Amino acid sequence: MTGFSRRYHAALRKHLKQARPAADLRPAIGLGRQAMSAGLKTLDLARIHQQALIALVLPSYSPDTRDVMVRRAGAFFAETITPIEKTHRIAHEANAELDRTIRALNERAIELATSNRELRLEITRRRAAEKSLRESKLHYTQLLAQSRQMQEQLRNLSRQLLSAQEEERKIISRELHDVIAQTLTSINVQLANLKKEAMKNTTGLDRNITRTQRLVERSVDIVHRFARDLRPTVLDDLGLIPALRTFMKGFTEETGIRVHLSAFAAVEQVNGDKRTVLYRVAQEALTNVARHAQASRVEVKIQKTDGGICMKIKDDGKGFEKERVLSARRGQRLGLLGMSERLDMVGGKFTVTSRPGKGTTVLAQVPLMNPSRGEKKID
Repeated sequence: MTGFSRRYHAALRKHLKQARPAADLRPAIGLGRQAMSAGLKTLDLARIHQQALIALVLPSYSPDTRDVMVRRAGAFFAETITPIEKTHRIAHEANAELDRTIRALNERAIELATSNRELRLEITRRRAAEKSLRESKLHYTQLLAQSRQMQEQLRNLSRQLLSAQEEERKIISRELHDVIAQTLTSINVQLANLKKEAMKNTTGLDRNITRTQRLVERSVDIVHRFARDLRPTVLDDLGLIPALRTFMKGFTEETGIRVHLSAFAAVEQVNGDKRTVLYRVAQEALTNVARHAQASRVEVKIQKTDGGICMKIKDDGKGFEKERVLSARRGQRLGLLGMSERLDMVGGKFTVTSRPGKGTTVLAQVPLMNPSRGEKKID
């Protein structure tokens, strides 16, 4: 700084000695570049200029001369600091541009961060959607498999029902041919004999008439039994409980299996379809007991439950493995499927529980009547 101060003093002295008002200021610009290269600041040059001005502008000068010299020295100083100020201005502008760039970068960073968050959210949503789609696909695959299984079960059930219907027709046909037809033939023969005997003599006529009447009564009983099996009139005329008692009485007489029935009277208020379903389920369940259970006693209870009616049929037979029976050939499980299908038709539920040596329990549940459909509410 000392060397620069001497050079500045010399240059300023030379500048002030020039007589021309518009003196050459190029030396001042050169000094400014040297000061900038030396790392001097504007304040450093101001101090150097002040010292030089004090030394060069003597008190011996007149006030006017001093004013002129101060103005010329000021112009020289202004020219000297021009390179530094220009550098400062450029730096300031660069800093301002840098600030703008930084702000723009910050804004862009914020935008990118926002975009990244949105992208992550979108990725999360898409992953969730893909997971939901996979689960839906699996769900619909399972539903499709269940639907196919149910269709196959329905086809099997239809075939089983057709087979059962054909078997029932075969049994009825055989009974009609082997029993009723033969009985009617016997009646016809008896009537022909009676006609001949009446023409000859009347000995033994009463006995033959009585025998013929018995044949007629037997035929009538067989026809009534067929009618009861197809559709018991007592169910329509008197109700569910009398129909069940009549069927159970005949069941006990044929099989020797005792049946106890307990029911609440208000069950007769259910509509005809539901009473028919309960009757058919009881009929099928008892038929299964006679065929497979080797039971000595069956208990049938019809009770009112919350929102429905429950019929419970429990025997003391040998029981069975439920899974084995349900997976058996269709002919061996037609009874269970038939009961289940009947209850499904009226919105009911069917369950069966059994264990070898522990007997079997059948539960048939049907909903109570809906007053909105014009049915009576059971109290």
